[in-house]
Amino acid sequence: MGDRAIFITGGASGIGQAVAQLFAARGWRVGLADVNAAGLATTQAMLPEGMATTHLLDVRDRDQWVAALADFAEASGGRLDVLFNNAGIGTSGPFASADPAELERCIAVNFTGVVHGAHTAFPLLSATPGSVMLITSSAAGIYGTAGAAIYAATKFAVRGLAESLDGEWAPAGVQVRTLMPAFIDTPLLDQPSGGSNQVIRERVQRAGLEISPVGDVAEAAWQAVHGHVLHTRVGKTARKLWFAARWMPGALRKRAQRSRPERR
Repeated sequence: MGDRAIFITGGASGIGQAVAQLFAARGWRVGLADVNAAGLATTQAMLPEGMATTHLLDVRDRDQWVAALADFAEASGGRLDVLFNNAGIGTSGPFASADPAELERCIAVNFTGVVHGAHTAFPLLSATPGSVMLITSSAAGIYGTAGAAIYAATKFAVRGLAESLDGEWAPAGVQVRTLMPAFIDTPLLDQPSGGSNQVIRERVQRAGLEISPVGDVAEAAWQAVHGHVLHTRVGKTARKLWFAARWMPGALRKRAQRSRPERR
């Protein structure tokens, strides 16, 4: 059997970069995909020589998916043990006053991009025994977040896709998993928080919520790929939210109504 192989979208930074480092350190061949060429080169330089290939990929473009996966399959000898459908962007602020183009971009990257990846990668996954598609959802895919409606909606969407394909793909021997991290120490936290002059990181810290190291997500990804849990929650906030969504949904609803963003 050849080297196990993982293809990672959003591999230029953050969670994708950390997962690439961990899997490569454990002997996996890595395909790094992103729209950020400089970031791809940076990540590749962090990995053992000869263990990674880079692929410029806008996940919104199905044709680019087809080309990138074909190139990776050539390098991996046709193996795709794990598709890490990870690329995503954030958007926040009051929904009613949001820029429609920003909303459409978030949907296109966070959901349509995942759909394209799942659809185009299935032939390779189904041809690789024991393969897994891992999708980055979010704690926002556990219960909707006031002030991040479209972001939360996309994370619920990929959760639903995963649950559906986990059943549909089982006869083909393809497993499906998600990661549901809460607040992770990545560049996404340094984006402006909608309706505020603060960045997201500052608001999280003021709320007294934990920011988990990105390495925790990488280790959770490893466990998800090698375990049997459909949805892996990462961080205390995500685990508490999962519990509350099941047992105390009324309390979550009231808190969401109190925390709605200011109009701008």
